[in-house]
Amino acid sequence: LPALWSSRGGMHDKILSARVWKPNMMNPSPNIFSPSAAVRVAEPLLTAFMKLASRQYLNMKPVELSALPAPIEGHTYTLYAHVPFCESLCPYCSFNRFVLNEVKARSYFKSMRDEMRILAGLGYRFTSLYIGGGTPTVLPEELAQTIDLARDLFSIAEVSCETNPNHLTPEVVALLKDRVQRLSVGVQSFDDGLLQQMNRYQKFGSGSTILKAIQYAAPFFKSLNADMIFNFPSQTPQILRRDVQTVIDSGAQQVTFYPLMSSPSVKRSMANTVGLLKPAREADYYAIISEGLARDFIPLSAWTFARGGSSLIDEYIVDSEEYAGVGSGVFSYLDGSLYASTFSLSEYSQRVASGKMAVTAVQPFNRHQQMRYRMMMDMFGLRFDRAAFKQRFGVPASLGLWLEMLFFNLLGAFQKQDRAIPSPTGRYLSLVIMREFFTGVNRLRDIARAGLSAVDRGECDEI
Repeated sequence: LPALWSSRGGMHDKILSARVWKPNMMNPSPNIFSPSAAVRVAEPLLTAFMKLASRQYLNMKPVELSALPAPIEGHTYTLYAHVPFCESLCPYCSFNRFVLNEVKARSYFKSMRDEMRILAGLGYRFTSLYIGGGTPTVLPEELAQTIDLARDLFSIAEVSCETNPNHLTPEVVALLKDRVQRLSVGVQSFDDGLLQQMNRYQKFGSGSTILKAIQYAAPFFKSLNADMIFNFPSQTPQILRRDVQTVIDSGAQQVTFYPLMSSPSVKRSMANTVGLLKPAREADYYAIISEGLARDFIPLSAWTFARGGSSLIDEYIVDSEEYAGVGSGVFSYLDGSLYASTFSLSEYSQRVASGKMAVTAVQPFNRHQQMRYRMMMDMFGLRFDRAAFKQRFGVPASLGLWLEMLFFNLLGAFQKQDRAIPSPTGRYLSLVIMREFFTGVNRLRDIARAGLSAVDRGECDEI
């Protein structure tokens, strides 16, 4: 079982070419997940283990560094940039985000570009960039300038960027269509009742309005991904099936279905809006998604599906083991160590202005933990390259990770015809692991954000 996973919004997360399993679409049944009795027993055990493991391994230690370590020759890296501003905050979101202040946001974009220049000075080279948030498109011209600089500094070839439905306007699309290859749109659901519970109906309009926005924007991008959430407490199987069908009708080349996740800081707001989590339904709802998408989409990861030839994957950590982050509240994974940058906007700007990166914490991982990490990343990306694993660590996975391999083999987590490829059961188990990792990272964010000043939280003006 994994010791470490990477985070999506400072993590998390996300554009490299996927090693895609392409089943016979005349017989899509190999794609369809159906929860067995063994999986129903194993899921709560795996969840409990991951909760304990996350607390143990996501235990960052304060550190004083002027920058991330220099790159290692022969290693490949992905660049992650985090924009933590939103026009309003969703009740279920635990990512590092703040209500938009235009003055602070413009200053932040400038600092982030300066931090990119520090990375370039260290010798880093990237071919792919993922921009997450927050809502990166809150200031489209600043975003475009940041992408252009990254391309100049690092020869970036592929860019993935998150956005919200209200930003799918002709003006924003015109700025991004030649700069972004994969645009990921936060939809969550097309159901008006759920959108109202999430306070998204008021911000982004009805499900039909969001659908029209996606249908307009999708042709302009190599891949437009619809970010969805499943297992809302008030979400019925019928609502979920309608969401799946609406995604199919939307023209989006990709869809990512995340299970509803929480953290201590948002449990109360969730309880007062979308309701309390119902974990027991998750496997059944994942089965609905798996069955509903099987004829039109193929899986790219445990929770991302694509139609046609789209292969730009949702998570930036799948094929590139190491990544460097710029921005406040980001994570970097380099040479077996996890680094975190300050969550304080004021400290972030001060550090970068003084010529430093914003790294403030680190967690090194031993060899066995790194083996677990590589296995889980490979499984999440739908191919566990055992030969590459042995070459990297000097032992076969059956010896180095004998207990983990026994667990997954007993549950039938790999395809019989190709032991490198996770079965539908393996995909779901990977989803469980990633869900609990994100919950652990959200807890880490809670701790970091609890120490922020009133200025950083936006509760008062700077003196």
